[in-house]
Parts: sequence; C-alpha cells; structure tokens
Amino acid sequence: MRTVSEIMTLAPIVAEVPGTRNDAINIMVRNDLTGLPVIRGSDGKLVGVVSRRDLFRKFEEDQLSLIMKKNPIFVDSKTPVSKAAEVFFKERIHRLPVTEDGKLVGIITPTDLMDSVRALNSKITAEEAIHTTCVTAWEHDPLSYTIPAMRVSDVPAVPVLDMNGKLVGILTDRDLFSDQSGDPEAMKALGVEDTSLAGYRNVLPLFYTATDKYLDQKKEVSDFMVRDPITVYKKTSISEVARIMKANDFGQIPVRGSKDELIGMVYDVDILMALTGNSNE
Repeated sequence: MRTVSEIMTLAPIVAEVPGTRNDAINIMVRNDLTGLPVIRGSDGKLVGVVSRRDLFRKFEEDQLSLIMKKNPIFVDSKTPVSKAAEVFFKERIHRLPVTEDGKLVGIITPTDLMDSVRALNSKITAEEAIHTTCVTAWEHDPLSYTIPAMRVSDVPAVPVLDMNGKLVGILTDRDLFSDQSGDPEAMKALGVEDTSLAGYRNVLPLFYTATDKYLDQKKEVSDFMVRDPITVYKKTSISEVARIMKANDFGQIPVRGSKDELIGMVYDVDILMALTGNSNE
C-alpha cells in the first residue's frame, strides 16, 4: 500500500507568523504557488494554511494570523494514499501538510494523486463525480460583481456563458493574478518595491478588486477569462479527467452534456473519490 511519504513534497515553502498578508502574497508570487503552510517562527510548529482563496475572502485583513485557516488538517508520512484522498475528497481542501511530532516535513496536493487516479482506469464518469452546484458568470458581468459572488459562493472558478447560455470561457482565481499592467502605486501598497517584476504585477486584479478600483475601470469578466476552455463530456472517465488535469495543471474542468450544453464543473478533489473506495457517495 502506497503511503504519503512516496508522493509528498519535502521541506515545502512556507509562510511564518507573525507575518502579514503581503508576506504571503510575495512568497506565493515568487514561487508560483496557490497556497502555503504557515509555521510559527519561534519553533517551526505548523499553525495554519493560507491560500489565494483565503486572501480573496479576507483581503481587508493585514495580519496573516487573521487570514490563514487555523488548526489545519494534517497527516503523517505513513498515512496511506487512500486515506489522504479521502481527506481531500470529504474536506474539499487542496493542500495537506505532513507532520512529524508537530513539525512540518512535507505537503501533498490533489495534483500529487492524479497519476494514481489515472492508473486505476476507473469507469466512474465526470458526470458522476460532480459534487457541487455550478456557479456561472455572464461574459459581460462587471468584475466588481463577479469577485464578491465567487467569494460568497466559495468557488475558485466559474464557467462563463454568453447571452445564449453557451460556454465561452472560464474565470479562475489564477486568472485574477494575470494582469500584466504596471501600477507602481498599487505595487507599493502591496509592499513591493521592484515594480519591474512581472510576477508581482500578477496580484494587481486582486488589489484592484479589494480597493474598489475596478468600479472605475469597468473591467468585465471577459477581460480576464480564458476563452474556449478545455472541457470534458459527461461520460468521460475520471481517469481521463485526471490525465487532462495533470497535463494542463488544472484544478477544475467544465463538463458538457450530449448536446454540448454545460452541465457542471468537476474539481480535482471530486475525482479523488476513485481512490477512497467510497465511489458511491
């Protein structure tokens, strides 16, 4: 039986408390990460986890200790992969710290389990794996409306429809870190001195939304969405979904019906059901 020790990332990049929102943003952007374990600086003990979604939800907070999720779920290195998959699936989390005696030694994510799902050649379909209500956006919705809606719905991505209900794009929290326009004032407010770094410019949509700047800019969903996204059909096996997710570094994929209509969104944690032995849930 495979264990977490075989797939975990050793000595993961972390944020520390005491620390700030800007500290976490800087670390995520420099290392192209979507989230981080948080340790206590004094003794290295795991005390929390912070993700881009946490920043979206609590951007008004400055102290990292008030933004992070406290008392995170964790496993040890001897935990079976099937148990880790069950935690991801049931708790719908996207990073699972690995500890020994309270100290962080590694981390795993759903991506680390994609090859295991693919190897199963599961007959479970994408339609059967959908476990959440699909929240959508209209391509001409103002971003100042859509971002709060994503926060309230607690979704990291929304399929984007045109006025006829046709799927034309997808908007993810990752896309909201993809603005390449320079704004030294905004960069300085985020604690960034070197405004030439493109990676740092990627956080500006988040900054603008949090400070109501998009109300003046009148940015729409269509300005940031990925057009003509990769999709799967409802009868696609989740083993094939896992292959596509791993190959494209996706955390979610829109699912289409037999008439090409959007029927929902399947997430990486959804397809981990295949590894839990509880595929009928």
